[in-house]
Amino acid sequence: MGANASNYPHSCSPRVGGNSQAQQTFIGTSSYSHQGYGCESKLYSLDHGHEKPQDKKKKTSGLATIKKKFIKRRKSSRSADHAKQMRELLSGWDVRDVNALVEEYEGTSALKELYLQANLARPEARTLQKDMAELYQYKYCTDVDLIFQETCFPVHRAILAARCPFFKTLLSSSPEYGAEIIMDINTAGIDMPMFSALLHYLYTGEFGMEDSRFQNVDILVQLSEEFGTPNSLDVDMRTLFDYMCYYDVVLSFSSNSDLVETFGGSQNCLDEELRAHKAIVSSRSPFFRRLLQRRIRTGEEITDRTLRTPTRIILDESIIPKKYAKVILNCMYTDVVDLSVLHSSPSVGSLSEVQALVAGKLNMTRAEEAMELYHIALFLEFSMLAQGCEDIIAESISLDTLIAILKWSSQPYGSKWVHRQALHFLCEEFTQVMTSHVFYELSKDHLLTAIQSDYLQASEQDVLKYLIKWGEHQLMKRIADGEPNLLSGTAHSVNKRGVKRRDLDIEELREILSPLLPFVRIEHILPLNSEVLSDAMKRGLISTPPSDMLPTSEGGKSNAWLRQKNAGIYVRPRLFSPYVEEAKSVLDEMMVEQTDLVRLRMVRMSNVPDTLYMVNNAVPQCCHMITHQQVSTNQSNPPSVIANEIPVPNLLVVKEMIKRLQELCHTEQVQRAYALNCGEGATVSYEIQIRVLREFGLSDGAAELLQNPQKFFPDERFGDESPLLTTRQSGRCRV
Repeated sequence: MGANASNYPHSCSPRVGGNSQAQQTFIGTSSYSHQGYGCESKLYSLDHGHEKPQDKKKKTSGLATIKKKFIKRRKSSRSADHAKQMRELLSGWDVRDVNALVEEYEGTSALKELYLQANLARPEARTLQKDMAELYQYKYCTDVDLIFQETCFPVHRAILAARCPFFKTLLSSSPEYGAEIIMDINTAGIDMPMFSALLHYLYTGEFGMEDSRFQNVDILVQLSEEFGTPNSLDVDMRTLFDYMCYYDVVLSFSSNSDLVETFGGSQNCLDEELRAHKAIVSSRSPFFRRLLQRRIRTGEEITDRTLRTPTRIILDESIIPKKYAKVILNCMYTDVVDLSVLHSSPSVGSLSEVQALVAGKLNMTRAEEAMELYHIALFLEFSMLAQGCEDIIAESISLDTLIAILKWSSQPYGSKWVHRQALHFLCEEFTQVMTSHVFYELSKDHLLTAIQSDYLQASEQDVLKYLIKWGEHQLMKRIADGEPNLLSGTAHSVNKRGVKRRDLDIEELREILSPLLPFVRIEHILPLNSEVLSDAMKRGLISTPPSDMLPTSEGGKSNAWLRQKNAGIYVRPRLFSPYVEEAKSVLDEMMVEQTDLVRLRMVRMSNVPDTLYMVNNAVPQCCHMITHQQVSTNQSNPPSVIANEIPVPNLLVVKEMIKRLQELCHTEQVQRAYALNCGEGATVSYEIQIRVLREFGLSDGAAELLQNPQKFFPDERFGDESPLLTTRQSGRCRV
């Protein structure tokens, strides 16, 4: 390396520093401000996300231990109360009705599995290996040509030198830019395709072609003796990042000098640069790729080559704070989002740090840093970094951070994937949330989404009880906000003296709760003589008594819980864990006692595939199968948008989506969900369609594209058989 360092101006050196003669490219602020990064200067506070050392010590104190035990005992006591209420409900039921309820719960559980998979679905981020394969294929920013058997292979000096000892020695003898090196390989039997595969292996860790010669141990041994045995791609790219051998681009940062001088910054701080390789940054970020390609078209690149100076890219620090630059570069070379880099490097008094100090955000939590970095990743179009930030934010979701993350993720510039994870946390921990102060900070929209879920972990009585409390809190807040400023903060203010419950206006309270109460499943409130329900009816918050309270011809209490006995609109019982476990326990006891009465829990249908029973259920057209509707001949052009806002993807993408949809429909898990939800085929199919849409980066509103692709591509056939109509072996179907 010492031999070529004098000839090649940036062969191997530390990552900080630069050449004053470098050509400059300035990146402005206009395009990024519209993506949401500048829409709101203050991130939502997540002060509870980090635990200070003294906080950890407090947790280990005896008082905290007693408190934990008390909370745990209280939770177990609540669970026991719920189980007792379910057992009392089932005490008068026939064993067949209990069995039907348990099967209903099993069907809902199968749906929940599909829902969770759709919840986690997102487009696959491009990995380092995939981007390196594309780099080798499209030859972005190559700087040396290898000539083998009269064929030219444009390659990247830094990558081959980092990956292969043979090329490291060979390239050091020709340090000039664009050098042509004639290859002389001693290993017998290496032709042009095999040499290309060898280069592909150095870029990606895979040969990229099927060739029996690569299975020949003797040839592999000869290649390793001549070229050396490379490390794994991750190790070599990590080494390349640490030492930056043959770097050819430097990243500089501009800032407001007046603001920096005011707060004690120095010009030396502004001159700090970070070194990188054009090949890596252009392969990982389309933003940097377009920037470097524009320099080539304008001729600026020729000047850099003539002067043998690295290209300098000046970034606006108000868009990309300098403190995140090392995190971004580290992810480009390693596929790892490591926020510890932010705290390991000493402060350099950058503009971003001064602005953070002014805004009071100097000590940001890990989740807040990930939120800010997520916006930068979207700007750079760097999907691996964006998803890494999403993972960090999702891991930080807790009772203390829930509200802030829900607010951030529900904004147009937030992450929909993080929003789904936060809502899932809300539903799973709803019992804990509603007994804390966090519950009263929830917005009406988030609360509405939670109580509409079939998987909400709370009893209907608790849902009703705390919804009313939430409404009363909102009404008191409205009264406090409406009082004169003269009283605010005094002993006569609402916040000080409080408001008695009887003084609240019932009409206003009913108006606040009107969007929420219809989604409380009143028919499933336990115990049957619930005081919470009676009180709500007395106050006029609930006008109609539940159907289960009305006299019926059968006079039974199971009508509201069972699909086949419900005379009106059936509402599925929530998959509330204490109820489910107790129902299963009661059924097991009944099955032992009444084995002779109930011979089979599931009835086997005679020689007819269960998939055909699914089709026989009355399911709306286009809901759970791919249809081929005939497009009228007078329609000149098929629609170009879905749901009036989503552009129709190209045909190849749609075919891949339908192929993926059919793959999922054939899985055992999905077939089980269909079998356990014979009358809910459309619901099962919708969960699969949503999963596929999210995997391909489309919004949920594009479901019609998978339900009826013929509408958008009338001249194409997408397979004559529906994934649902594929026959399997005879199975079991719930009746």
